[in-house]
Amino acid sequence: MTYLAKPRLRHPTLATNKVGYTRRDYEGKISTLCAGCGHDSISAAIIEACWELDIEPHRVAKLSGIGCSSKTPDYFLGASHGFNTVHGRMPSVLTGANLANRDLLYLGVSGDGDSASIGLGQFAHAMRRGVRMAYIVENNGVYGLTKGQFSATADQGSKSKKGVVNTDSPVDLVAMALQLGASYVGRGFSGNKAQLVPLIKGAISHGGAAFIDVISPCVAFNNHPGSTKSYDYVREHNEAVSRIDFISGREEITVDMGAGEVVDVRQHDGTLLRLRSLHPDYDPSDRYAAMAYMQRHHEMGEVVTGLLYVDPLATDLHTALNTSDRPLNSLGPDQLCPGAQALERLNNSLR
Repeated sequence: MTYLAKPRLRHPTLATNKVGYTRRDYEGKISTLCAGCGHDSISAAIIEACWELDIEPHRVAKLSGIGCSSKTPDYFLGASHGFNTVHGRMPSVLTGANLANRDLLYLGVSGDGDSASIGLGQFAHAMRRGVRMAYIVENNGVYGLTKGQFSATADQGSKSKKGVVNTDSPVDLVAMALQLGASYVGRGFSGNKAQLVPLIKGAISHGGAAFIDVISPCVAFNNHPGSTKSYDYVREHNEAVSRIDFISGREEITVDMGAGEVVDVRQHDGTLLRLRSLHPDYDPSDRYAAMAYMQRHHEMGEVVTGLLYVDPLATDLHTALNTSDRPLNSLGPDQLCPGAQALERLNNSLR
């Protein structure tokens, strides 16, 4: 539809990076998400990170699954390669693309429903195999496209908009990424751009499997029984000729945190999200210390944010498999069909 297209006119004084691109060159279509959605802030952080890294958009391959989060690649890097996979299958499609062409930078965008439920196995294998990628999960704890049911990352004891209490234990994707062998692991908050942009820049530049869990509040499913502004109340007290859903705009939730600070963030439904920024003396090179640190602060009701773990000497799946340095589509007949003798040597090596 034409209203999704952004105007082509650009101000002549827009700043350019070292490769001659403005921030506008890293944008995509106009977002159709709810006003104030944290996912849009994550898209803006990705745009800023790629612009600051002087990445040519056509060098990026962005892949996603299904859900509100998986719509967001349409809103950034419009001139890059893109593929929207089926529900939960983004990691395997990205793995195949990565093995075929290692020259591209791979950005996987997913959600808590997409990665922690139907795609949990896919997520696990991408992490343990060390696929070189920046894997970003936009985590809001609900299924936003199917009316706000609990996702697998919803905290035990949390309440839905209907007052239902979640009795299930949550899946902690950060803890799983650490345990499975990811070599770059971080957690951010969509409203803290100052922290999120460097995290994304580090993930894109990393030489192995990089994972970032981004807490991103959902603004659509915080209306509750008893509110005269709720959708149900209006429907019950209105003589309507049709049933139309309208998501009212809300202010984006943002925070400004210093190192080692604890901040209580008031959500749209009145609940509090307690964020802790890592201390400046925190050592991100100890995988097991990172797991213990997260667990300790989780028991205190705090969500730890920042770079939790990094292995500066990380390798990736190409190193493990000793694959070709060149993309597969650039190989000629001599490399693809080396002859009977090469086949015989290969068969003998497997006997």
